Amino acid sequence: MADRVLVIGSGGREHALAWKLAQSPHVKQVLVAPGNAGTANNGKISNSAVLVSNHTILAQFCKDHNIGLVVVGPEALLGAGIVDDLMSAGVRCFGPSAKAAQLETNTSFAKAFLDRHKIPTARWEAFDNLQEACSFITITDFPALVIKACGPGGKKEIIFASSKAEACRTVQEILQDKMFGEAGERIVIEELLKGEELSCLCFTDGVTVAPMPPVQAHKRLRDGDQGPNTAGMGAYCPAPQIPEALLERIKDSVLQNVVDGMRQEGATYVGVLQTGLMCIKDDVKILNFSCHFGDPQCQVILPLLKNDLYEVIQATIDGKLSSCLPAWSENCTAVSVVMASEGYPGDYAKGMEVTGLLQAKDLGLEVFHAGTAMQDDKVVIDGGRVLTVTAVKEDLMSALEEAKKGVAAIQFKGAIYRKDIGYSAIAFFQQSEGQLHDDLNVDTITSGAWINKSEPPTANGCRSGSHAELGGSPDLFDLKTSGYDDPILVSRTKGIGTKLQIAQMCQKYDTIGQDLVAICINDILAQGAEPLFFLHYFACGNPDTEVKQAVIAGIAETCKKAGYAHLGGETAEMPGMSPQGECDLAGFVVGAVERGQMLLQLKRAAEGDVIIGLASSGIHSHGFNLVRKILLMSSLRYSSPVPDGCGHQTLGELLLTPTKIYSKALLPGLRSGHMKAFVPITCGGLLESIPRILPESFSVILDACSWRIPEIFSWLQKEGNLSEEEMARTFNCGIGAVLVVEKELAQQVLKDVQRHEEAWLIGNIVSSHTGSSHVKVKNLLKALQLNRFQFLQNAADVDSHLHVKLQRSKVTVAVLISGTGTSLEALIAYAKEPASCAQIALVISNKSGVEDLRNAARAGIPTRVIDHTLYGSRSEFDSTIDRVLEEFSVELICLAGFTRILSSAFIRKWNGKILNVCPSLLPSAKGGNAQKQVLQAGAKVTWCTVRFVLEEANTGAIILQEPVSVKTDDTEETLLERMKDAECRAFPIALQLVASGVVQLGADGKTCWK
Repeated sequence: MADRVLVIGSGGREHALAWKLAQSPHVKQVLVAPGNAGTANNGKISNSAVLVSNHTILAQFCKDHNIGLVVVGPEALLGAGIVDDLMSAGVRCFGPSAKAAQLETNTSFAKAFLDRHKIPTARWEAFDNLQEACSFITITDFPALVIKACGPGGKKEIIFASSKAEACRTVQEILQDKMFGEAGERIVIEELLKGEELSCLCFTDGVTVAPMPPVQAHKRLRDGDQGPNTAGMGAYCPAPQIPEALLERIKDSVLQNVVDGMRQEGATYVGVLQTGLMCIKDDVKILNFSCHFGDPQCQVILPLLKNDLYEVIQATIDGKLSSCLPAWSENCTAVSVVMASEGYPGDYAKGMEVTGLLQAKDLGLEVFHAGTAMQDDKVVIDGGRVLTVTAVKEDLMSALEEAKKGVAAIQFKGAIYRKDIGYSAIAFFQQSEGQLHDDLNVDTITSGAWINKSEPPTANGCRSGSHAELGGSPDLFDLKTSGYDDPILVSRTKGIGTKLQIAQMCQKYDTIGQDLVAICINDILAQGAEPLFFLHYFACGNPDTEVKQAVIAGIAETCKKAGYAHLGGETAEMPGMSPQGECDLAGFVVGAVERGQMLLQLKRAAEGDVIIGLASSGIHSHGFNLVRKILLMSSLRYSSPVPDGCGHQTLGELLLTPTKIYSKALLPGLRSGHMKAFVPITCGGLLESIPRILPESFSVILDACSWRIPEIFSWLQKEGNLSEEEMARTFNCGIGAVLVVEKELAQQVLKDVQRHEEAWLIGNIVSSHTGSSHVKVKNLLKALQLNRFQFLQNAADVDSHLHVKLQRSKVTVAVLISGTGTSLEALIAYAKEPASCAQIALVISNKSGVEDLRNAARAGIPTRVIDHTLYGSRSEFDSTIDRVLEEFSVELICLAGFTRILSSAFIRKWNGKILNVCPSLLPSAKGGNAQKQVLQAGAKVTWCTVRFVLEEANTGAIILQEPVSVKTDDTEETLLERMKDAECRAFPIALQLVASGVVQLGADGKTCWK
C-alpha cells in the first residue's frame, strides 16, 4: 500500500527531498509544510499549512491524514525534539533525536565529543568569561581566530577574525555587549584552519554507515570566493580532490567513529549526518556537523542516488540499512547554481515575478525552489535564496555549462548567482594533467587551450637603449647606449593582488596599468636603480578586447610619461576559464645602478638622521584585503558616492586611485648621494615597511600630525573601527614612501623633492632597546579624527573643538523609534566610538516587540515602551515621554523612524534638542513621496537631510545633508533603500556635531556653526 509522506521545510533542500521521494512507487502523495511555489500542486507533490511547531497538533494531523513517514529538513525542529515527539506518538519520523542532534545544535558538546573520541578537529576552548577568553586568544601559539556563539536557545553565529586584536574585540561584543543576546552567553574559540573545505555525508541507522559522494559547496556570494558569506551559492558532487584512500579513512575514522561514539554515549544517531571537513594535505579535520542534508548539498547528492530514497529511509529507521545500501551514479557529476535575490544576504525585495522556469525545465534541468511563492498564478520571490538550478552530466565542465544555460533562461530582477561553481575541482583536474603554469599566479583554471600571444612594444617612451628594431625582437635593450660605466642590473616582478579584484568588480581598468608599473619601479628605486625597461604579463579568461586594451594602454602610457621603455609583454588567453572581464596581471622591470651607488646599505642610517615622507595618492596597492572586509560590513558599495570629505567620485573610483611613481622626484638625489635610504610603504604599512632600511639597533619615531592624511584613511578607520596599530600596520596612511637623510641636509633634500612631490619632515631615527618596536607613530588616531572634523566643521579650528570635547562629559541622548526606522544601530555603533561626544542612554518605542528594542537591549541600553493607543490625547502621550526623558536626564533626542507627530508644546520645550532624519532634500522637497518627486524631476542626485525639529511641519534647520546618486534604472523602492543607507551615515555625524557643540540651533531658528 502506497504511503503519504510529509516533508517539513520550505527551502531548496525540501523541494529536492519531495522530488526524490515522489519518484518512489511506494509513495502516493508528498505533502510539504509549508513548502514553496515549486512544491505547490506539482504532480504527487503539494503544500500543507499544518502548524509544524506544535508537535502535538502535528502528530494528530499525521494520524488524521494517514501520513506514513515524516522527513524533517530544518535543524531547529530536530534540536527541539520533533523526532522524539512524533515517534513517541506513533508517527514514523526520519532524523536524529534531540540528544543526538546536539552534534549540530551545541557547539561545545560537539567539540568535546570529538576530543573524547580522538577525532581530529581544530584546537579550541569554550568560555563565558571575557578576560579568560581574551587571554586564551592572546597566549595561544596558533591562530585562535574563529569565534562561535553557542549559548542556549539561539541561532549559531560564527565570526572569522583577521587578527588576535579583532578576535578580542569580537569576544567583547558577544560576551559583554550581548550582540547575539542569549546565543552569545557562551562561546567557542577555535583555531583557524586553512585548506580545502568539503562536506562528507552519510546515511546511518546508528550502527551501519553508508557514505555519500563528497561535495563541495560555495559559501561566498560572488565569483572567486568574494563577497559576504551566505548559506550557500552552489555546489558540485562528487568532489574529486579527495582520493579513494582518504575517503575510506573518512568513513572509518570519522563517520563510523562518530556514530559508534554517539551510540556508546546513549544517543544513538539515526538519519543523515553531514560533516564539514578541512582537507590539509593528506589528512582531514572536522569543522562542524549538520544533523540533516545541507542546502545546497542535498540538491547535488539526491540526483546521483540510484536507489529509491523512500526505501533507504525506511531501512534506516528500522535499523536495517546494511540490507539496503544506497548506490550512486558513476561517471556523472551534478552541479547546482543558486539564484539569489538582489540584496541577499542582507535585505531584499519580495513579490517580483520569476519567469523562464519552463524553458529551464525544457533544457532537461531540475529547478528546486526555495524563496518562492505563488501570487495571482505567478511565481514570485519570497526569500533570499530564490531557487537552485541543477544539471547532471558526464563531467563537471559539461554540467556547469548546462546549469549556466538554465540560469540564463530564468529571469527575475536583480538576480545574483555565481558562474564559477566547481572552479577548485577544475583547477585540481588541470593540475593533475600538468596544464598549470606553476610560476604564474592564475587563480581560476578551466578546460580550454592556453593561447600565448607575445605583444610588440606599445610605447617605448624616450629611454635610450630601447631597440625594437634589433633582430626584429621587441625584447632587446642596448645597455651600452644607456650611459652606465659599471652597472649592476636590478629587477623586480610584481602582481597587483586584491586591488585588481576590486577593479574587476568596478569594471574599471584604466588605472591598473599605472599601479603595476609603479609598484615595480618603486621597489627597484630602493636599490638606487634607475628603471630601464618594463614587460607585462596579462592572463584572461574569455578574451575581452576592451579590458585588455585598457590595461595595456595604461601600462604603455605610464611608461611613456615616466620615460621608460615598455618592451611589450605576453597575453595568456584561456577561453571559458572565467567570466568576461576577469584577468590576472604581472609586471617585470629591469633597472641599473652604478656599482658604488647602491642603496639599502643598512649601516648607513644613523641616530639623528631625519625621515622625509613622500605623499601617497591614497591607499596605493596594499591593504585591500582589509578594505574589502570593511566594505562587506559597511552600508556603502563600490558604486556609492564617496564618504563625506573624500571627494566627488564613487567609492570604487577613489579606491582605485593609482599608485604614485617616485623616480622623477628621487633619481637626482639618489645619484647625488644625499639620500641614505629609500623605501616605498607597501605590504605591512608603516610599521613593517620602514624597518627594511633600518639597522637592528635603531628605531624611527614619526609624528602623524606632521603630514596630510587623505580623508579615505579617516573613513576606513572609523568604518572599520580600527586601532592605531591596525592602521599603521596595514596602510600607508598618506605616506607613499620615506627617505633617510642626514639632519644637516634634510631641508635641502626636502626642497629638491618638493619640486616634484608633496613631502614633509615626518620623524627621526633614534637608538632602540632590544625588543622595542622599530617604528612608533605618534598622534595617528588624533590626526585621523582631525581629518573628519576638518570636513565637518568646514575647515574651522578643529583643535579647539577637540580640546573642548575631551574635557567635557558625553551628552545623554534618547532615541525615539516606532520599529520602522533603519538608523538606530548606526547611532548605537557611533556612540560607542572613543571620539563620540554622545551617549545613548535610552530607547523609547511607541510599539512593543519591535526588533530595534531587542537591538538596544543587546547593546545594554535601557528601553521603554510607551504605547500611544493607551492615551486619550497627543499631549498626554507626549507628557509621559517627557517624564521618562527627565528620569534619564536626557539632553538630546533623536527621532529614528518615530512615526508619531509630536505636540507643539513638546517641541517648544525641547527646542534645538530634537534631531530628525528624512530621505529628501529639504527644503526643496517637502512632505509626500520624496523619491517619486526626485524620479519625476529627472534629478541625477538627491539627498537625505538631518535637521533640528521645529514646530512647522516639513521644515527644520538643516544640520547635515548626505548626497545619494540617482541611477537611470532606479525605482522608488531601490532609491529609497540607498537613501536609508545614507541616513545611517549622516545621522551619527550630525549627532556628533550637535553633541560636540560645533552646531546648534540659533535664536532665529537657523543652524549656527561655531
